[in-house]
Amino acid sequence: MSRDPAFPSLWQATKVWARIAALSFGGPAGQIAIMHRTLVEERKWLGDNRFLHALNFCMLLPGPEAQQLATYIGWLMHGVRGAVIAGGLFVLPGVVSIMALSWIYAIWGEVGLVSGLFFGLKAAVLAIVLQAVVRVGSRALRNGMMRLVAGLSFLLIFLFDMPFPLIVAGAALIGWAGAKAGLAAFRGAGGHGSAAGAHVHDAETLLGEETDFSAADQRGAIRAGFWAIALWLVPVILLWQLAPGSVFQEIAGYFSKLAMLSFGGAYAVLAWVAQEAVGTYGWLRPGEMLDGLGMAETTPGPLIMVLQFVGFMGAFRDAGWALPLAAGTLGGLLATWVTFAPCFAWIFLGAPFMERLRANPALAGALSTVTAAVVGVILNLAVWFAFHVVWSEVAKLERGPLSVELPVLHSIDWTAAALSALTLFVVFRLKPGMMTVLGSAAALGVALHLVGLA
Repeated sequence: MSRDPAFPSLWQATKVWARIAALSFGGPAGQIAIMHRTLVEERKWLGDNRFLHALNFCMLLPGPEAQQLATYIGWLMHGVRGAVIAGGLFVLPGVVSIMALSWIYAIWGEVGLVSGLFFGLKAAVLAIVLQAVVRVGSRALRNGMMRLVAGLSFLLIFLFDMPFPLIVAGAALIGWAGAKAGLAAFRGAGGHGSAAGAHVHDAETLLGEETDFSAADQRGAIRAGFWAIALWLVPVILLWQLAPGSVFQEIAGYFSKLAMLSFGGAYAVLAWVAQEAVGTYGWLRPGEMLDGLGMAETTPGPLIMVLQFVGFMGAFRDAGWALPLAAGTLGGLLATWVTFAPCFAWIFLGAPFMERLRANPALAGALSTVTAAVVGVILNLAVWFAFHVVWSEVAKLERGPLSVELPVLHSIDWTAAALSALTLFVVFRLKPGMMTVLGSAAALGVALHLVGLA
């Protein structure tokens, strides 16, 4: 790649990426906004158009788009080393924070004050997930067809327990076919809209309107992509051979499958994780899934870092080790490794061909339809959370193909219901920052515990 003398050195860029990582609270929308403000508005490393093009490319890929966006821009700036640093630093604070909180939860999770804190966080998480439904829906459901896709997606997963990957695959196929047929309803839309209203022109930035990628640059990226695949799959294969049937083999296999199919952002993926980790594997109880999401919401890094908590608790309980905390640590790190190693592979393998991908209207149509389906999936997640926050008992109703979880009405927890209603009012009417909501709800949960109501 050609380099302007004003380009930051790799070390200077590393300090910028470390600052972004430390401030990466608030889910993908907040993280993308932080990157846009820092890289486009303040540093002018790239312009609005290139930033949005990069975001659209990352949204075509499975995995957390904010982390992949950092990885891709790191590659644009400093090649493979820049990508590894940018993407790695984006994840590192979350790895450390979630691991520390997982230890605290495993050791003291039943202690009153800790339970009270997570009691409050659950109400805040419910409000935040519902806010995500509204936020994503306002962008994605721009016509009747997209609203129909979202509605069908919700009904299929809520009433018939259809696996998340099948819903995503079906939506992508519908969107691809609709775009190929030239239907207006399936024209692709932009990303999260983080850059809306800003006007930094590509020609005024360090990267400019085009970047001169040599054949060696492209070969290097593809080679790095295959290395990332090897680093991802070798531990999985070894566990398959050396520890068949163990919880570690289950963690490696399940989260590897998730890494290949996790389209639609963290909230959509969590709906599938809730189905499998709670219902199929029994690694967590329903309330604990909410606790884990509360941890991920209150720490820097991708929301998908909650998977480290899931892996930790699964191994902590099921490994059968004399030192369960050591087993949990290994399970959490394994879940993180097989979740994020593929993210680097997708970026490295796709980056040299990005322009061709983003110019393809059929792919854009598939992406926009998947995003609409994701709204329905997130709504299902919100309903699932609400049932398990507000009611202490949930029963499964099965009639032929119908398979739906419904609350046992007399088991309602009126304190949880009141706190959830208050949090919803604050989030949707007063609209404070996310950390304010989470901190206030956690403090209320502790206070309610102290007076004997939680």
